[in-house]
Amino acid sequence: MFSHIMVGTNDIERSKQFYDAVLGLLGAGEPFRNVSATGHTRLFYRHDGSSFCVSEPINGEAATCANGGTIGFKCGSPEQVQQFHDTAVAHGGASIENPPGLREGAMGALHLAYVRDPDGNKLCALYRPK
Repeated sequence: MFSHIMVGTNDIERSKQFYDAVLGLLGAGEPFRNVSATGHTRLFYRHDGSSFCVSEPINGEAATCANGGTIGFKCGSPEQVQQFHDTAVAHGGASIENPPGLREGAMGALHLAYVRDPDGNKLCALYRPK
């Protein structure tokens, strides 16, 4: 359904350090770095046919996070959910909501962790037992 997701950043190198660590944990390699015609830098992380992109805003205004928006990353185990959380916090992210762990709800049993990246974007690590 999705080809890519892009978030804005006010500090491309800080974001690179954060996402290199967090997305590297999920198997994404070094991002492709692109400088747009407007001179703004963008990072493209590719993995399993999807792209996650981080960009300096091309309009020159400050990057802001989406109120009510969440970007979810699929994990391979409950342990990887915890590692995602811990890696994010160790690289400048902030733990938010409930502590990482098992949650029961309308969608069944899920292992979840929520963090904000250094620019305030809300990320979710999710593992759904089979």
